[in-house]
Amino acid sequence: MSQFNIAQAKSRFSELVDKALLGEEVVIARDNKPLLKLIPVGASARRQPGSAKGEVLYVAADFDAPLSDFADYT
Repeated sequence: MSQFNIAQAKSRFSELVDKALLGEEVVIARDNKPLLKLIPVGASARRQPGSAKGEVLYVAADFDAPLSDFADYT
């Protein structure tokens, strides 16, 4: 991971874009505190299995029941 302060990022922007496109993690910071991560638009974050564990608090008993509006289709 490369970290650059805003002033450094401004002066080396095209270089940082090239690094990000090659897959390197580029972080832009203010006062040495990370603010942004530069990533390609098409890149997706790696999914973390189980990251939502405990987040679903309630599922209705009829969750998968057909909706009454679609009775003609079933």
